[in-house]
Amino acid sequence: MDYTFAGLPLHVLLVHAVVVLTPLLGLLLVVIAAWPAARRVLWLPALIGAMLLLPLGLVTIEAGKWLEQRVPPAPLIQVHTAQGEDIVPWLVALLVLAVAISGWALVERTVRRRGAAGGDASAEPSPSRGIRFAVGAVLTVGALVITAGSTWTLVQIAEAGSRAVWEGSFSDEPLGD
Repeated sequence: MDYTFAGLPLHVLLVHAVVVLTPLLGLLLVVIAAWPAARRVLWLPALIGAMLLLPLGLVTIEAGKWLEQRVPPAPLIQVHTAQGEDIVPWLVALLVLAVAISGWALVERTVRRRGAAGGDASAEPSPSRGIRFAVGAVLTVGALVITAGSTWTLVQIAEAGSRAVWEGSFSDEPLGD
């Protein structure tokens, strides 16, 4: 497969999407894990985003492997390439978390509908407030950990990539007009 778009290596274009979308998805998951009202509205967009981000990350990695075979060998590129696949477990974790949050959102919606259909507004719908708090707390902590881990991993990969491209490639002083 030819991993180019408009004459540019596709990896160079896709990597920016992964670097921006991964932390944004993580932040969205933190918000919807911690805030039930947001979860009721945003669980589906978060789930769709996570389902799209994983294949986007995998295509970005494949495009990077394709590009590596078309540039002169260099230790910095090898470091970047070796680190590139470290993001995959984090993207899978984001997807699993999005599925868990979505599942919980559907449980909550079902409970709310049953409570509304029962007509007894004073009755405490199950799951109890304690269970809702505990599940919300576990999902929120999980979202914080996965977001921090995926973002840190991206920073490490991106740092290695930027060094491979730019180190020794520019002057500290302007070259002139």
